[in-house]
Amino acid sequence: MYSKKYKFNFQNSTFINRLLSLPKYQLSTINFILIKDYLKFLRRSVNAHGLHSPFMYALATKCFYDKTKYPGYRLLKDYHKQLLQNKTIIEVTDLGAGSRVFRNGKRQVDEIAKVAGSSLTDMKRLFRLVRYFKPQNILELGTSLGKSAYAMALGNPSAQIITVEGDENLAKFTQAQFKEKGLKNIEILHSDFDAFLDKINQTNQKFDLVMMDGNHLLEPTLRYFEKLQKHLHNDSVVIVDDIYWSEEMKTAWQKLKQHPNVKQSVDTFYFGLLFFREEQYPQDFVVNLNSLNLF
Repeated sequence: MYSKKYKFNFQNSTFINRLLSLPKYQLSTINFILIKDYLKFLRRSVNAHGLHSPFMYALATKCFYDKTKYPGYRLLKDYHKQLLQNKTIIEVTDLGAGSRVFRNGKRQVDEIAKVAGSSLTDMKRLFRLVRYFKPQNILELGTSLGKSAYAMALGNPSAQIITVEGDENLAKFTQAQFKEKGLKNIEILHSDFDAFLDKINQTNQKFDLVMMDGNHLLEPTLRYFEKLQKHLHNDSVVIVDDIYWSEEMKTAWQKLKQHPNVKQSVDTFYFGLLFFREEQYPQDFVVNLNSLNLF
């Protein structure tokens, strides 16, 4: 079953570690389905040496597998730690698929930080993606506690970031965190995603990078993506988070890849990347973010 050369170590898997760190009552059937999906993903995935596209090979070697210890990582770690120690209680209204963990709207920040949004590893990956592509105009749908927005701001300090959060209390909390850190290149907007996208559709604003992480339902995800088309260009990158989060998200990812404007896609299991480069040969890639292909 496994490669003779490499023995798969579950403890080295970010995904498995995140599941094992959950309280026992959260280890539901859904999580075992995710583990099954992850093992299937590993069988299909390749590392840099399996990528024959120069564009994708460069992305893997210079971004995905970049082992540089960037100074920004310390700031990301500090912010992540601060959130894990924050006992502030926030009244949250779920506007998307909702939470699998929380039973009511009152949530403690440290508990949200443990199970929602980006992990520290995710933050570092996003930092590297933004550092690699150097987008100047970034849009994020789904601010939450601001971990992704903070990572993108550090990845390219010259970028202008708009991040949209549907819950007013979360938006206010995160705005206060960014103000305390003196971040001036992030604009947090409290808005329903449809309302925001309808408003900017009256403009010709273009985004170099879009992070979609605010609704895990099939129809809204596809609708937001369609509304974004006017604001993308040949070199835009769209990041779709949690593409294996549910059956609806798995279906959404398959449909997004088939959109006529999408030329190439990358499935990393944790997130998906969509590219619109006319000069690239249409192709879908499945890339293992570990530098070794373990199957």
